[in-house]
Formats: sequence, C-alpha cells, structure tokens
Amino acid sequence: MTRAVMGPTGIWGRGLERTPAVSTRGRRKEPGWLTSAALGSNRLLHVVGLLREPHTRVRPCHDLRMTLRTAADLHDQILEERLDTLVPMLMERAGLDAWVLTAREYNEDPVLQTMLPASWRSTSRRRTILLFTHGGTRRVAVARYAVGDAFEGVWDGGDDSSQMARLAELLEDADPRNIGINRSSVFPLADGISSTEYDTLRTHLPAALSGRLTSAEAAAIGWLETRLPSERPLLERACAAAHGMLRTALSGDVIHPGSTTTADVEWWLVDKAAAAGHETWFHPTCSAQRRGGLHRTSFASKPDRVVIEPGDLVHIDFGIVAGGYCTDQQQHAYVGSESDTIAELSAGLSTANRLQDLLITQFVAGRTGNEILTATRARAMEEGIDGLIYTHPIGIHGHAAGPTIGLWDQQDAVPGQGDYPLHPDTAYSIELQARTTIDSWDGQVVQFMLEEDAFFDGTGVVFLDGRQTTLWIVQ
Repeated sequence: MTRAVMGPTGIWGRGLERTPAVSTRGRRKEPGWLTSAALGSNRLLHVVGLLREPHTRVRPCHDLRMTLRTAADLHDQILEERLDTLVPMLMERAGLDAWVLTAREYNEDPVLQTMLPASWRSTSRRRTILLFTHGGTRRVAVARYAVGDAFEGVWDGGDDSSQMARLAELLEDADPRNIGINRSSVFPLADGISSTEYDTLRTHLPAALSGRLTSAEAAAIGWLETRLPSERPLLERACAAAHGMLRTALSGDVIHPGSTTTADVEWWLVDKAAAAGHETWFHPTCSAQRRGGLHRTSFASKPDRVVIEPGDLVHIDFGIVAGGYCTDQQQHAYVGSESDTIAELSAGLSTANRLQDLLITQFVAGRTGNEILTATRARAMEEGIDGLIYTHPIGIHGHAAGPTIGLWDQQDAVPGQGDYPLHPDTAYSIELQARTTIDSWDGQVVQFMLEEDAFFDGTGVVFLDGRQTTLWIVQ
C-alpha cells in the first residue's frame, strides 16, 4: 500500500507542487530574444496537444508515442522555426557574420547533428558543411545533397578540394568580417569540429579567409540551450512522462519490502521507459538510507545494491529522452509507518525544498552560474541549511549546454562553465541536497537529494511538471 504524507510546504495535486514562477521582477532583466515569428508558432502545439492527465496517487505513465512520420514532421517544423528565429539572433549576440559547421559521417559535430532533418537520423552523409552568412539570414549546405528543406544544396559533388573550393567561393562572395567555427576549450558541446576538419579548413581556405576564423562558442551554446515557445510543452510532457514512471517506482506497485532490490527498481524503470518508447540517457540509480548505516558520502562510486527493507528511505535518480528532450529527476519514499520518523523525514524534505527556493530566486538574466551558486550558498548558510548545489542545464542533452551552477565536489566555483551567464528561455535540472539530523535514527545525518526540471523565462523560474514536496510512503 502506498500513501502520501503532506509536507509543511504544501502540495499541488497529491505530492507534486505546482508552483507559479518565482519572479525576479525589479531586477536587471535581459530583453527577451524570441521574435514574433517564434511567438506565432502555436500552430505546432496541436500536434502534441496540451492536455495533461491530472496527478493521481500513483500517476499513470504518459504515452508520448506518435507515428514516426508525425514525429518527423514535428521535428522538421520546429527545426526550421529554430533556424529562422534563433540563428540570426544568436549570431548577432555573438558578433558573428558567418558560421561554418563541418563534419564527416559518424563523427558529427553535436551542434550540426541538431540541425539535421529527422530523415537524416543525425548523420552527416560523407562530409556535410552547413554555412550561415549575412548574420545568419542566409543558409546553405555545401554538400552533395540538400539538407532537407532547411538547407539548399549548393555543391554538385566532387572531391574534398572541390568542396572546400566551393565553400571558399561562397565565403568570398559574402565577405564576412569573421567566420565562426565550433571550437571551445570550455564547452565540449561547442567543440565539435574535429582536428582533421579544422586542418582541412585552414589548408584549403585562402589566407584572407582562414585568418578570420574564430570561435563560435557563444552561438553554439545559445543554439543548444534556447527553447522556443513551441518547445516548452514538449519539455513539460517529457517531464510528466518521467514523473509518472518515477512515482510508480516509488510505490508499493514496485517496491515489496524484504524482497525487492534497488537493482530491481532500476531495471523496472529501464524496461518501463523502453516500453513507452523512450530512452534512458543514463542508467537509473536507486539507493537506500537506513538507520545505523547505508548513506552516501560521495558520488564517486555507485551505492551498494541492497534489498529494500522496512525503515529504508529510498531515493531514485532517473532521466529519460522523450520526443528528443531529456529529463532528470530525483525523489524519495519512506518504507514504513513510524509517525515520528515520517515527521522528521518530511521536515528534512521541506528543508531541501527551501534550498530549491533559495536557488531559483537567484536566477537573474546575465548572472553567471558561479554568481548564482555563491549567492545561494550564502543565503543557505544564513538559514542554517547544510547543503550542496550541483544544478545543470537540461534540454536536447542531459548535462546540457549553458551555465553550470556548482558541482558536488566544487562548491566554491566551477571555472569556465560556471562563468557562463544565464539567458532567458532556458531549462535546468534543479539538483541539490540538504543534510539534516534525524533524532529517531539516533542523530544520524540523512541526505535529501532532490532534482526537478524547471524553466527560466527571463523573469522567473517554474518547475515544468511540479516538484516533490511530499514524502511518499510505502507500507
């Protein structure tokens, strides 16, 4: 049997709080980027629908499956909208006149992969060169084939030298002040040009052009992290689907005390996601804390595989890829009925919720990840919260492009990725932990490790499908 215990912070539905955006009005705000073209994109929303099933005690797993053809059409519509809307804005922000993305088959640039039509299955077909000029308002494919409807093909084929000669011809005609390429010492996702492709460019481009090559890091990260209005419902539905599976996994439907192992729960989640047509972008982790032992002091190694027993506090870390978007969530359930322990654990969960609140109120456009980390930790110390913050962007990738806000083993600052600024219309996995003492466990310190996906629109943060504010109970 499974039931929910109300936490002091309240709940939305039963156990998942639906919170309004935490406003940052009155603070410095970066102007919104999305143009009227993006705001007119609601034509896409009917494809996926906005109706969501209400939360129930054990929530049904959402079925996001659609025909492959419908999914491909949706992918390509959103892709063209992103290319039309985001690329010119991002190139202007990055100060780029031209942007070259080049990759060979099976060694694709992570950014180039996200610009390919669905029917290309993320492979670049021989060598594919995507070229943006005139500040991103013109785009072509210097490739043997047109790249879907989004990129006109402007090369008739031949050897490598003729392909590069055609690229040089197009660049000479555009005469850009600079030419961005995906090289970065900070962000792997913006470092997609291979050593061979980089050498090939420098060898074949005239000196007047090769001297203009510069890093396109800002444009690459901006492309990967920024979501259009038409994409947000897809993120919400992906989160709802994962929440449904996670909630069931933390219930008596899956956990049978004394017989179910933590590995059983992990593989149940993998099987359930696959049956629903989703991938898991990392293997789930299920762990247990219990009186007298079994607590994690480091994330450097996986927790022990154990049989879940009465009296255990069970924790799951789980993420799926649904409709091309990743989720990353962590929640808890207690196995037992001891009222004193339940009350103390519920209070500990509320402390972790408070740390979430302290973190998301520091989200202000233009602040760096390190600035958000420092401000949040200072507020937590003022309130006597013993915690760790290790929040990351989420989206097309799991550990996605954008500012890193702490790592579990780097709580002062994260050089490089933590120095990147926060931008509107981006999503994050609000990942952290609060550590509290449980008197009924002989003063043992218990870690409340939470993670929920949220969206920053430039003025505030909202959890995409609520968050856990109630300790789930398995009896």
